[in-house]
Amino acid sequence: MYVTDPIADYLTRIRNAQAAGHKVVDIPASKMKKSITEILYNQGYILKYKFVEDDKQGIIKIALKYDPISKLPVIRNLKRFSKPGLRQYFGANDMPRVINGLGIAIVSTSKGVITGKEAKKNNVGGEVLCTIY
Repeated sequence: MYVTDPIADYLTRIRNAQAAGHKVVDIPASKMKKSITEILYNQGYILKYKFVEDDKQGIIKIALKYDPISKLPVIRNLKRFSKPGLRQYFGANDMPRVINGLGIAIVSTSKGVITGKEAKKNNVGGEVLCTIY
């Protein structure tokens, strides 16, 4: 199956798995998706992840994180920011703040895929892929 926007597909798979209450979601792998997954893990939005290599492109297995008391997902909102039809680029000083700094923006820069806060700190701009809170 060919997907025109693989990052939107990645975010939608996570969103749908959380809505259904799944513990683990499988996503076709790519370098960009692996980088986004590592950022989600480092920021505490997912429990753990595992890269499974197979004969094709590989699979990312993501263990989703839920609040132990309310049983609600930790990720409240995933939003695709820059789309293939309309790319959104920002300079280091213009990086969008997600809910006054409570959420994160994931940015594709010349230094790799990093959070918006790191991009601002490193004084580098780039394409804002998505926002998460």
